[in-house]
Amino acid sequence: MNFVFVTGGAGFIGHNVCKRLLDEGYDIVSLDNFNDYYDVSLKEENFDSVLNLAKKLNRQAIMYRDDVRNKAIIEEIIKTYKPIAVIHLAQNAGVRPSIEKPLHYIDVNINGMVNILEVMKEYDLKKMVFISSSSIYGNNKKIPFKETDFVDNPISPYAATKKSCELFASTYHSLYKFDIHCLRYFTVYGPCQRPDLAINKFTRLMIQDKEIEMYGDGSSARDYTYVDDIVEGTILSFKYLLKNSDVFDVFNLGGSNPIKLKELIDIIALTLNKKPKIKVLPMQKGDVDITYSDYSHAQEVLGYNPKVKIEEGIKNFVNWYKKKYEKN
Repeated sequence: MNFVFVTGGAGFIGHNVCKRLLDEGYDIVSLDNFNDYYDVSLKEENFDSVLNLAKKLNRQAIMYRDDVRNKAIIEEIIKTYKPIAVIHLAQNAGVRPSIEKPLHYIDVNINGMVNILEVMKEYDLKKMVFISSSSIYGNNKKIPFKETDFVDNPISPYAATKKSCELFASTYHSLYKFDIHCLRYFTVYGPCQRPDLAINKFTRLMIQDKEIEMYGDGSSARDYTYVDDIVEGTILSFKYLLKNSDVFDVFNLGGSNPIKLKELIDIIALTLNKKPKIKVLPMQKGDVDITYSDYSHAQEVLGYNPKVKIEEGIKNFVNWYKKKYEKN
């Protein structure tokens, strides 16, 4: 068997990574706690799609319903299935909730990461793709963001935990020769996106002719990156690690095309043929002004080359949303 251990395999990005690995001929063992941060039924549907694909391809897809804080379960998984690598996505997401519950984010994100690294050390498993975040850059005034930029000024507990996990990854590379890539994802969107995220929320509210809350004057911008491009970059990283040793590196996975919030709302409205109703509110604590990736390092080393433009990606999302939720 050729197992890959994917944490967070029932999530928006995680289940897409699982399906791509199955397509590539790998077997999957995953760990996900199916928490209620958003509707658990959506996570069930996500992993059902993984199971259905595994059955079709005659591959294995196994799910452990537990938590990365449970070191014994991680040990059981690695001991039993002897995976060739770990792709670690299972972390608490969200900037704003992390401000309300910083200790919980530290517990899940940092302690969970160290649990995995410790069990990997015990069983001589040395390949990991760790999913970091563009939030790590904070309100960096220099744009676009490069991996070599100073990132010691996070403005949310979530970003601080991601920075901490990158430091632990570097530490285990130095001490034990782990091969690790830290992938800084930039605002991932697409079909199956979490319902709490902007594109999903704005689409839902516009379809219902309800008011949209816009934080700030609409000039804040995000480097929206389509999920298929993110998955491609993640798989490229995974394959690189399998072929190389004595590796530690950090990569931006983005689109290098920041879209202002007001422009995003207009694109969704145009796609839906709706006139948005906008309620302007103050910017929220922890929100950065802009994210803007320079992905040239990932392009040079991994061959990463995002293809899906925002208009096409929004159209794909809206089509998925209507098919899933509209009765008529």
